[in-house]
This record gives sequence, C-alpha cells and structure tokens, in this order.
Amino acid sequence: MSEYRFLLPPGPLAPYASGWWAFLIERGHTEATARRRLTQLCQLSRWLEAEGFPLAHFDEALAARFALARRARGRATWSSPANSALLLKYLRSVGAVAPRPAPVGAFEDLLAAYSTYLARERGLATKTVAAHVVSARAICNGLAGGPEGLKDLRPEHITALVMTFSAAASASTTKHMVGSLSSFLRYLHLTGFTARPLAAAVPKLKGRRPGPQPPSLTEAEVARLLGSCRAERPVGRRDFAILALLSRLGLRPCEVAALCLSDIDWRHGEVLIRGKGSRYERLPLPWEAGEAVAGYLAEGRQQGPDGCRAVFLRSRAPFTPLGLAGVQAVVVRASERAGLGKIGPRRLRKYVATAVHKGGFPLAGVGQVLRHTGAKATAVYVDLDEAVLAGLARPWPGNGR
Repeated sequence: MSEYRFLLPPGPLAPYASGWWAFLIERGHTEATARRRLTQLCQLSRWLEAEGFPLAHFDEALAARFALARRARGRATWSSPANSALLLKYLRSVGAVAPRPAPVGAFEDLLAAYSTYLARERGLATKTVAAHVVSARAICNGLAGGPEGLKDLRPEHITALVMTFSAAASASTTKHMVGSLSSFLRYLHLTGFTARPLAAAVPKLKGRRPGPQPPSLTEAEVARLLGSCRAERPVGRRDFAILALLSRLGLRPCEVAALCLSDIDWRHGEVLIRGKGSRYERLPLPWEAGEAVAGYLAEGRQQGPDGCRAVFLRSRAPFTPLGLAGVQAVVVRASERAGLGKIGPRRLRKYVATAVHKGGFPLAGVGQVLRHTGAKATAVYVDLDEAVLAGLARPWPGNGR
C-alpha cells in the first residue's frame, strides 16, 4: 500500500483504504481495478469531508447525492449510485456505516409471514418468493387502512387497484402483478384476513395470440454454436460446458445456474437437477457434457469466494456464481459469434425435445425428458413432422369414394 499513500486524503475514509484494497484483491479484482476503486474511495472521502457528512451516515441516499455531485461537475466516473454499491457493502461489513435498515411499515409483519408461507408451504425458489413479496408490498401500499383494512376488501377494490397499476406499467409487468395479486389474495383468505376468496375477483388480462414458433436448430447449427467457444481460454471452456449441458440435456438456464459441485456424481455418471417448484431429479450425464464440465473444472474455473460451491462462476472479478441472466448471455453471445442471429436457451431446449421425438418417443416421453407435468407445455417445444400429422388426419366425410 505504500506506493498508493499519496492518494489518501485526510478524510473520514482514509483509515479504511488498506482494508478496501485487500477486500478487492481477495475478491479477484486486478491491481489496476483496485487502484481505480481506491481512487473512488479518495474522491468520496474528500466529498464527505467537504460536505460535512459523518461517515456513519453514509448510505444509498448519500451515494446518490455523491453521484449527482459528480455529474454536476461534468465527471464521467463514479457518476451513478450503483458505482458505490460495492464500497458500501465493504464499509458495512467492517462496521464503518450502519447496516441497511429493514423495511418499516404497517404490512411488514404480514409480508414476512407471507414470505415464509411461500417458501415453506409452496416450496417456491428464493428469487420467486422475493418477487412475490415485492409485488405484495406494492399492492399493500396501494390499499388504505393498514392490515385491518384488508378485511374490508371488496371485488371493486381489486379491480380499481389493477386498473390503476396497469395505467402506469407495461403489459408484462401488469401480468406479473396480477399473478402475485392472486397468490396474495389466496393467502389472505387462507389465513383469515379476508372472509371471502377474492382471488377470483382479479381481472383477467387479455393474452396475446402466440405467433409462429421458430424452427428447431439443426445438428449443424448446434455444432457451430459449440464450435464458437474458444477452448484455449477459461471463459471459452466455461461457455462450452454450459452449451453442452443445454444442448444435450435440455436444461433450463436457471437449472444450469443452480448446479453445485456436489450435484455431479462422477462415479455413476449422474447429475442432480434443481428444477422448478423445488423438484430435485437425477439425470444421466452424457459423456460429451461430462467431458466439457470436467475440462472447465480442471482448467477454466476460477477460485470463488470461501464456501462457494457453484459449478459456473463469472469470468471476471468478483468470481461469484453465474446467475440466470449470465447463462442466457452465454447462449446469446455464442449464437452471434456463430452467425445464427440472436437465440436464447429455449431454442436449445427445443432442439433436444425435437431430437428425442424424432427418435421415436411420444410426447409423453419427451415430457419426461424435459421434466414437464403436462403435455400442453411439451407440445410447444416439439417440431412435429408433417408426415406424422398427415397420418393422424382423418379423411373428410364424403371424399375418397
């Protein structure tokens, strides 16, 4: 740190500079990135001292004011509140600033109980629970009278709430809100907050008629997709392993992101899939996919944070687990490199379904491979052969005498 001491201002953040540097290096950031982040700490320290703000009061609101002050001076760096998120996380970890306050409101106890219900009774994933709770909080804020006012809810209140929300939101956001509203109203009736089941009073949104589905990828196109990954680079080995799992097992991107090191049974050639609705299923691991994953783990996977057991990690610091959006981005980038346009993981899932169906399996068998609970969901993923459809068609009465 001695070579960077000239950057340290006499501000409130000066005592934390060495710890901030160590924090960044431990998380896998390069020294060049750490120097830039150290510069940010210095600039923020000067600003806090000049404005007279105690360090203990630094939070998201002050981070936004700091970014606004940077933009007002024409500065391009650290001009967004998001730039201070990592620094704020570090300062909270060492107790320099107060922890993030918990939401305070009349409905918080109810929402906490609702969150527990979704996780324990419904078995929903953590991210799904969080999304439902966010929507439920917005719904509660749109109602008057606090929790006791929920007992007086009527169908016309529900309709008015949906109409008000939809006027300022997109169609997709409104659709998610309506689904969360139905779930929340069912919970309120189940726990006795409402005497009547009001979930049926939620207005039904007019759905769009689905357009023509894109055709399934061919074997040559999938080969081009896999061949677009540069195997000599760690990120290329990671992307190749992800694409191999998607194109051989037809996994969902969330299932790839959820894979842990302990989920792969190398001795028996099986992999544990954490699917929708907290369903865990073991599938055989094809040798192509297994070889790709083994190559990535041996020569491409970075050292993640302590206790991190995720198979796939980010390719840049911090080397945290790769999320759903990261898996989707891997497919999109590979498809563009391969000259296939912009495609997503769903096309690879459709490729697997169509290949299984052409191999002689009925829709029910394809549904087992995709781990569907109904044939309607499976039919969307299968390109049916016109010759097969012609054989199923019955002759028109009165013709062919």
